[in-house]
Amino acid sequence: MIRKLSLAAIALSAVAILATLTTHSAQARYASMVVDAETGQVLHSVNADTRNYPASLTKIMTLYMVFDALEKGKLTLKQKLKVSKRASGMPPSKLGLKVGETITVEEAIRALSTKSANDVAVVVAEALAGKETTFAQVMTKRARALGMNRTTFRNASGLPNRGQKSTARDMARLAKAVMTDFPQYYHYFSTTKFTYKGRTHRSHNKLLKSYKGTDGIKTGYIRASGFNLVASVERRGRRLIAVVFGGKTSKSRDRHMVKLLDRGFKKLASQGVRKIPQVPGRNPFRPLVPLQIAEAEKAPVETAAAQPARNRAIKPVMPSSQVAAADALGSSVEVESLTNDWTVQVGAFSRFRAAHSSAQSALKVAPTPLQGAKVAIRRIDSASLGTLYRSQLTGLYEKQAREACETLISADFSCVVVQPEAQGSR
Repeated sequence: MIRKLSLAAIALSAVAILATLTTHSAQARYASMVVDAETGQVLHSVNADTRNYPASLTKIMTLYMVFDALEKGKLTLKQKLKVSKRASGMPPSKLGLKVGETITVEEAIRALSTKSANDVAVVVAEALAGKETTFAQVMTKRARALGMNRTTFRNASGLPNRGQKSTARDMARLAKAVMTDFPQYYHYFSTTKFTYKGRTHRSHNKLLKSYKGTDGIKTGYIRASGFNLVASVERRGRRLIAVVFGGKTSKSRDRHMVKLLDRGFKKLASQGVRKIPQVPGRNPFRPLVPLQIAEAEKAPVETAAAQPARNRAIKPVMPSSQVAAADALGSSVEVESLTNDWTVQVGAFSRFRAAHSSAQSALKVAPTPLQGAKVAIRRIDSASLGTLYRSQLTGLYEKQAREACETLISADFSCVVVQPEAQGSR
């Protein structure tokens, strides 16, 4: 009897130790971060630099590489990609592609952003790099270039691999990079359902319908990671990027994400930053209008000497025709404000060239209210999101700035009015 009791006690102790280790492991996987997308201000952070399994958050990077290939002309949306035996044999979640059949690039994008299809991830990887392992190396290299220094990719899908790790901070940076580098493609992350061969697949990101202002971007799950989510939410002209790793269930993860976002918006509101309201229901990252695309293509490549210094406003050289046009516009505008030190900001970008071309496009879209405006690109080095370039038009009166922003918003530009700092403030 004593021996049986001893064995029972040992067994119970082992179970208790195992339960403790399991609980500790689950807690160790948890990480979260909430960031102001425009300024890079960290509003919440827990284990933000702890390396965890990204699971299908990996597909955000896979899609970033697809968008990059589209921009460079290496792919087209209608191009058909062939399905290999390896791609067809991938485990779920998947579309169930057959060996030898094809899928268009746009269908692949929608399948990755909604269904999170692993077979499609391999199709894309093989189309861009020949082999998925080679593609993963290219993904990692690009991630490091984006400042994701604690991220390593081993595959395109996020399926289990001990070497595939990332952090909440790195995923926040990636989300911001997708928005700023490829605004014409970001809208795919807001897709709530996708129909392929008569079957409709719905997005795993339930916040798209349940949390006001959510327009992306991706969920992820494998047993080793728990339930992950990167979310982007815009309300009243302010955008938050939030990341959660290690949720116990998808529902509890979503509830926790909502709490973090609610707190983040309350914190922003308490700071009293004045922003003009955005048009309700407008997605600031929908595809670029033709004029914006044309201006981006014509934007000059800046030399190393022209790159901005840290936290310093710079005035890039504009084409002589634009200077002449600006001079011809003059500055006689009926205004209410007594000072012309108001600013219109038309975006924050991870690349100088994109910020510059955005400002130039704004001048073309709203020439009358932007009479006499000067282009200024302000570099901000953020520990959370890396280097950002704020695209601004300065030297405006208050009424000018507000009318310009209304015009730009109607043309699908992201726009905020920045008031001058109070006298004597820093």
